[in-house]
Amino acid sequence: MKKNRAFLKWAGGKYPILDDIRRHLPEGDCLVEPFVGAGSVFLNTRYPRYILADINNDLISLYNIVQQRTGEFITDARAMFSAEANSPDVYYARRQRFNLSSDSYERAVLFLYLNRYCYNGLCRYNSRGEFNVPFGSYRRPYFPEAELYWFAEQAQHATFVCESYDVTLQKVQRGSVVYCDPPYAPLSATANFTAYHTNGFSLQQQQRLAQLAAMLAQDEKATVLISNHDTPLTREWYQDAQLHQIAVRRSISRSGGTRAKVNELLALYTRR
Repeated sequence: MKKNRAFLKWAGGKYPILDDIRRHLPEGDCLVEPFVGAGSVFLNTRYPRYILADINNDLISLYNIVQQRTGEFITDARAMFSAEANSPDVYYARRQRFNLSSDSYERAVLFLYLNRYCYNGLCRYNSRGEFNVPFGSYRRPYFPEAELYWFAEQAQHATFVCESYDVTLQKVQRGSVVYCDPPYAPLSATANFTAYHTNGFSLQQQQRLAQLAAMLAQDEKATVLISNHDTPLTREWYQDAQLHQIAVRRSISRSGGTRAKVNELLALYTRR
């Protein structure tokens, strides 16, 4: 099966391990993703329906606009990508415009620009909710037109909602399949990169996610698959699941210059 890339760059995106994930996702009436992120799993599966949630309102608003106003959005977003736009002055002016704007359509267009021109495609906000990722200095940022059209086509089967993972999981209907890609647990006490949004994701929330997954399986409502780092803590949290270990190449130094294989877990909770 051909693999389709997301139109957003995304830290921790699941494109590299799609085959491992798809291998453990059964058929079902609906795929539910409480942490949709860039949507690589959604874009590379074939379910009749999708419920795709994230706590990042900018992300969900963007997805609804791409779904409903595809052609208009692509035309306006393409105009943001030019040689003149690839400079720190333009980038920081547009970042400020994004942070000051309350217009959802303008924010969506600027969000895609920022995502493609910022450092490493990170999505990070400060305590005031302002996007604060610096300029990325790429030679020629790519405009993802084909990826946008594929997303819009696949999105005709999807509902996008901005809400917390626990709200999404408590609404899961019988016969659904759930894939959870939470902010990963730290590999060490100094490697805690969970601030994808102004809300961090605490160790207590990691435990709560595992509990909710186990409950959905025990109640025979849904099969749940969770991805995370392979650590003693995650193995403790997911003790009620079937654990599958995979090796993933990741940047593990602060500079991003060092890449090494890091073990991850796929925790599968099957309906009893």
